[in-house]
Amino acid sequence: MEILSQRLRERAKQLGISNAEAARRVGLDERRYAHYASGRREPDLATLVRIADKLGTTPNWLLDVSSERSRDEVKSGLIERFENAATAMPSDELE
Repeated sequence: MEILSQRLRERAKQLGISNAEAARRVGLDERRYAHYASGRREPDLATLVRIADKLGTTPNWLLDVSSERSRDEVKSGLIERFENAATAMPSDELE
């Protein structure tokens, strides 16, 4: 899980903390957390969720999973903007 280890290091950097501090915040042994941050091991689901929560992010971000729902929400927002713009236009301009 190279992406997870990369994201763990990236998040620690964003927060300005070390792996040791990240491990402390999550409540994990420093060695165990280091295995995750180096890509040698993968956390179970409960641990992944706890890591994400304590580091102020989401499991999806840590795993680089884009949510289909969030893409649909963005698309819906764009469609709504187009509809609003079209409603304000005179019919001859709209054509």
